[in-house]
This record gives sequence, C-alpha cells and structure tokens, in this order.
Amino acid sequence: MSAEYVLQMNHISKRYGENTVLNDVTLTVRPGEIHALLGENGAGKSTLMNVLFGMPVIHSTGGFEGEVLLDGEKTHIASPYDAMHKGIGMVHQEFMLLPGFTVTENIKLNRELSNKNMFSRFFGRNLETLDMKSMSSDARKALDSVGMNIDEFTRVEGMPVGYMQFVEIAREIDKTGIKLLVFDEPTAVLTESEATQLISVMKAIAQSGIAIIFITHRLDEVMAAADSITILRDGKLAAKRDKKDTTIVELAELMIGRKGEAMVSTEPREVPAGNVALKVRDLYVDMPGEEVRGVSFDVNEGEILGIGGLAGQGKLGIPNGVMSLYAADGDVEIFGEKLKLGNASNALRAGIAMVSEDRKGVGLLLDQSIEDNIVFNAMQIKDEYLYKIGPMSLKNAGAIRQVANQMIQELDIRCFGPTQHAGTLSGGNQQKVCIARALVMKPKFLFVSEPTRGIDIGAKKLVLETLVKLNREQGMTIVMVSSELQELRSICDRIMIVSEGKLVDTLLPSASDADFGLAMSGIKPGEHEEKGGDAQ
Repeated sequence: MSAEYVLQMNHISKRYGENTVLNDVTLTVRPGEIHALLGENGAGKSTLMNVLFGMPVIHSTGGFEGEVLLDGEKTHIASPYDAMHKGIGMVHQEFMLLPGFTVTENIKLNRELSNKNMFSRFFGRNLETLDMKSMSSDARKALDSVGMNIDEFTRVEGMPVGYMQFVEIAREIDKTGIKLLVFDEPTAVLTESEATQLISVMKAIAQSGIAIIFITHRLDEVMAAADSITILRDGKLAAKRDKKDTTIVELAELMIGRKGEAMVSTEPREVPAGNVALKVRDLYVDMPGEEVRGVSFDVNEGEILGIGGLAGQGKLGIPNGVMSLYAADGDVEIFGEKLKLGNASNALRAGIAMVSEDRKGVGLLLDQSIEDNIVFNAMQIKDEYLYKIGPMSLKNAGAIRQVANQMIQELDIRCFGPTQHAGTLSGGNQQKVCIARALVMKPKFLFVSEPTRGIDIGAKKLVLETLVKLNREQGMTIVMVSSELQELRSICDRIMIVSEGKLVDTLLPSASDADFGLAMSGIKPGEHEEKGGDAQ
C-alpha cells in the first residue's frame, strides 16, 4: 500500500544564530498533486526548500529541527545530489543551463548515455563514446512532453528565455525515478501564453503521478494550477487550504496578515496635496533584477510616499533610475524643473538625496572614517566643509568633526568616535552613516531604499522616527522603498505597489491586507473576479 504523502516535512524549525527563520513549519504533499507554496519575501520559503534539498548552508549552520519523510519513511538528505537520487528535482528561477551546449547535451548533462568500444574495455569507461542517438531520442521525448517543437540539437545560447525554461523542465522530466518536482517562480520570465502552456505542462506532469511544489507570487496562477496551498508568514505556517475551499482574496489576506502594531506612532493626516515635488512619466530603468517598465507617478510636496512590492519586481529600480545610478529613460521633473537623466550629480544638485539599499557597494567608503563618509557628498557636490585658499581646497576639520558628532548623537551611531573607519561598523550602524550623509546634504527631496535592512528593532524604530521628524518638522518630501510592508504602513501617506516593473496600484496605509496582497501579486482590485479567482 503506497503512502498517503510523497513528502512530509514535520515541525521544521531553523535558526541562524539568534534569528529564527523557520518556526515549527509543516508541509505535506500528496503524489500527483500540485501544491502551491506562498509567502512574502522573507516568509521562509527558500529556507524550507534549502532544508528539503540538503543545502550546505543548512548543514554548516547547525542543521534543523524536525523531520523529513519521503513516501512515509523518515530520511536524511545530505546534499542536493542526494536529493536528486532520492527522486527530488528542481526547476530553478535562474537557469542552470550551459549556453555552449545543445539542448540534448543540457538535458542529459551528468547522465550521459555511452557505448562501449575496444578501448573502453581495456582502459575504462572514460573512453566510451557518447550514444548521441539514444540521448537525442530521450531529449526529444522530454521536449515533446512539455510541448516544445525545437530541434534537440539546437544550442542553448541565444534561445529565448521562455524556451530555456522549458528545457529546464524537460531535463527534470527526463530523470528516472523523479517523484517530486519543485518549480521556483517558473513563470517569472515567461510571456502570458508561455505561462499558460507551462501550467498545462505542470498538470500533465502531475497526472503522471509526479508531485509538484509550485512556488509563485502570482495568485491567479495558483488558482489555475494548484490543488492545495500552504502559506508561510514570518517563518511560521499561516494556513493550509485546498483550492476549492479558498479564494484569491483570502490567499492575499493570508500572505500579508497583520504583523503586530505599527512600529511608529504617527498622527493621522490627509494626504498632502497641491504642489507636485516629483513628476515621473514613462520611466524605464535597466537595473538587473529590478527592471522598471514604463512607470508614471507624482509625489506631492510634503508627503511620505512608500514604494513596496516583492523582490525583483522593480521597486528598487525606481530611485536608482531617477538618481541615474543605472541606465534610465523617461521624463522626470523635480519641483517643476526638468531633471536630465544620465548623471547622478544632476539629481544631487537638484536637491535630491538618496540612501541606497547597497550600503557597501554605493553608500559608503568603507576604508574611510565615519566623518569623511558623512560629509563626502556635501564636499563633492556643494563645496561645503572646505577652506578655499586660491585654487586650493582644504578640509574644514573643525566643521566636519562638529557635524559628524551631531549626526552620531542624533542617529545613535554606535562607534568609538567619528574617526573610526566605516567598514568596521555593524551593518545597522553603516546604514545610519548612509542616512547621515544624505541628511548633511540638506535635501529638499529624499529617497530611502530599504533603510532598516540589517538593523535591530530598536534602531529600526529610531530610523523611522527620524524620517517622520524630517517630514513633519522640516517639510522634507520623502520616498521610502521597503520590503517591509508594515513599516510602509506605519509612516507613509500613500503606498505604490510595483509588480513586474509596472505600477499596479496606489493604496492608502489603511487599505485591507487583501488589497495589498492582490497588488503585490500583480492584480488590481476587481481583476481577480474577471480571472475567475473566486471560483470554488
């Protein structure tokens, strides 16, 4: 008698130091079913899959608590190679193909078929010749099963990305003994028609008895493909549902959920209206992994506008494009003046400052002192904190020390003093130095990207309170980009949600969890009804 579940992950917990990333999570998958795994960024999906595949990052950091069962029997998965031999495969979001190889060679990689010959009988298997006829026959069968008419001897290099995704799937299907396939955001690079074809392929695979774990943020695809659904939130099991017993709206609500009280208490107010501080029209940004595709919006003078969305959907591309840190195209006006894209100094001179999400790559001079980091942009762009002696410029050490000490105190930068090198600070304190550098520019407009990333909860509160103070007391217009929706809801007047490089919706912080969840899945209010999301 076969087991009820092909996979049982029971009471899985995982800690990295003091940080609990999975807390008593259970996932069960039946043979031949498509089981969707949902959750925001940081919900624990990747860590749970790392446990399933025996990834080195799990074993090298103390392992995990709980048990994994395959076909009802407790098992230990030592490595991804071990997982493959136990019948678990993965279709990766980032392609694992060799561009210079043919489709057949990629499908049969590390599982090549060979023929014995006179030399191999004496000198070993390494001198066997490849059985290309059998390999291409297997490849053809796998390609046909995913609806691919491409020639099996085509080189992968130069193929459309959608084709590459189906080659990935064909490679997994070709493996013998596969009982469970994990699809990690498989439709992220596909066109709508290709995504529809993929869902048909997934259903055909499931009908053959192979179980599928379908990781995605697109709730309409979940409703189209999945049989059952597990939702993670903050490293915990939020809910498990059969598709027939839920709706797109409920799933969106379960994904977002309320994460406790607002981190910062702010007086409610009407959204500031009147003068437009930043006007953006048809903005395209070529930022790898965060491309922006034709976004238009206005930021009102004196407001805090939030930009949210899942990782890789384009929210970080918006400030980086306006600041010309990546190639950008479109029309941008700041306080009524046209901003010429292409040079970051243009934005800085126009009164825009930015706290980058990449504090080590963009934000800081790691081998320089805290005080030099704090005044760097002000010296370079505004010629401040300098003595002018004819054609020569000398640093005004007294003024630099004074403003550095002021910022260290106001932002509670934990350090030995203003001369300490920025590279020796903790991540949270490095972030505070980045904020100090932006504030010293006395900007009229401030972009802050992931300002609380890597900061403890007490420091997060301080940073958010600082942003509110700058806005409410000094009238600074702020755009805050964050993966932490609750932070955006704590201090922002409006929140734009970006998905697949486009603006999906602009919501008030008081909007429902369901509205936010739908928007982060790329669905505008009412669209789920048109797409049949309420079908039982």
